[in-house]
Amino acid sequence: MKKYSILLMVMMVFVQFSCNKNLDPKVYSSLTTVNAFRTKSDAIAAVNAVYARLKGPAVGDNFDYWTVRHFALTDLSTDVGHCSLGGDPGQLSLVQWNSANGLIAEDWRQIYKLIANANNAIYNISPMTALTAEQKKQFLAEIKFLRALAYMDLIDAWGPVVLITEKDLANPNYTAQPPVTSVEQIDALLISDLTDAINTLPVDYKSNAIYSNNDVGRATKGSALTLLAKLYLREKQWQKVVDLTKQVMDLNVYQLYPSYSGLFAEANKWCSENIFSVLSDANVNGTELLNHFGPLQHPVLTDRWQYYAVTWDFYSTYGDEDDRKKMFFASYLGVDKLIHQQAPTIGATPPAGVFYMPDVATMKYADPHGANTYYDGHSVDILRYADVLLSRAEAINQLSGPTAEAISLINQVKARSHAKLLVAGNYTQTSLNDALLQERGWELYYEGKRRADLIRFGKYAEVVNAYLKRTGQTQTVQMPRDQYFPYPLNQVTLNPNLNNAGRQQ
Repeated sequence: MKKYSILLMVMMVFVQFSCNKNLDPKVYSSLTTVNAFRTKSDAIAAVNAVYARLKGPAVGDNFDYWTVRHFALTDLSTDVGHCSLGGDPGQLSLVQWNSANGLIAEDWRQIYKLIANANNAIYNISPMTALTAEQKKQFLAEIKFLRALAYMDLIDAWGPVVLITEKDLANPNYTAQPPVTSVEQIDALLISDLTDAINTLPVDYKSNAIYSNNDVGRATKGSALTLLAKLYLREKQWQKVVDLTKQVMDLNVYQLYPSYSGLFAEANKWCSENIFSVLSDANVNGTELLNHFGPLQHPVLTDRWQYYAVTWDFYSTYGDEDDRKKMFFASYLGVDKLIHQQAPTIGATPPAGVFYMPDVATMKYADPHGANTYYDGHSVDILRYADVLLSRAEAINQLSGPTAEAISLINQVKARSHAKLLVAGNYTQTSLNDALLQERGWELYYEGKRRADLIRFGKYAEVVNAYLKRTGQTQTVQMPRDQYFPYPLNQVTLNPNLNNAGRQQ
């Protein structure tokens, strides 16, 4: 009886409004499969929508994926990142989590949103007749680069995942429960797509025939080369890493920025070290990086959360001469009239007028000389030249030991920050590996690299458990169990093929 009453009410409402011509809606336009994807502008809009998913589709959702939440998995779950709050980030900060962790689920969801946008754009742009062959190749290369980046992040976090491409859109089965695809099979697709992108994408967009201005934030030949090198780095195909990084260097368009602090200044939207970045503008498409990374009770950067901070244990490993050590809010007089600083020992009681901070905020995404707004203009470097140099040094050392070139590459990165240089002849292959891992931490913390680096070097359990022990916490990391995160519980409920057997539950 209830369903008939509801139906009658709906019909009455329909009759009432349909009889009132003054209330008939006026349709100005209607976007359908017939009139969409007809012009070059339509194609560019679709491509731009995929880029937008790196950050969030609009202000208000711009702390997803590469503009905050991804760092919870890549850095918070290591010896570098720390969150003094509880809940999901607290679990990750203690290197304890389960499949119900909301940040694990959110990262999965946001990455697959980008993949969905990419697949839709590829599917609809491919048959377009309004584009020239050159335009179509360019757009598809950009999209496939972005999709490859997303799948790389999925593999780093979860290993085998569900592979979905534009081919699945031809005959979609919305109730399907697809199996996971092996890392090797996914890598084969990514290698093919990135190889095509390398052969298609321009070195830069100056005087570009397709785009009207110098769109520095777009995928380039250099970014495709670098991402492919990162894939082979994960696979430990060292010679291919050496070859690809040499191609990046030979482009002669990238170099280290003169100062580490300047590289991350909010005003520095783009420079010669950036290979691929998520660009933001506080007035147009701002992020919430400053909110999440900014220091608590600071007199200049007010009302910030210090949600994603750095462990004092890691901060203390920097040499005092290293400019990178100056990139932290290590001591300041807060608006609470207390001096915020590091405790001399764990558990020490602060004297009157002093607050011992449980962790230290970084200036990497909280520029004290930048804007003090809610939505800020901080950009995120996903691929940059310092990583290319260190990746090349790693591959050379694996192939040939601590050669002069490997030492020189590391020292180029160190010299920029006036850090103590390595001395040739003082290292074995093993000890240089350790120095490389430490250097990558100092240089690339909170850039989405730390957990993958520790796992690739075979040091995740050793380094993180040692940190947990030094700080009086439970040593929780077990390998190979913790090589991957568990599949999110809500996704396992939808697709039982995401089997968490053998993963941390």
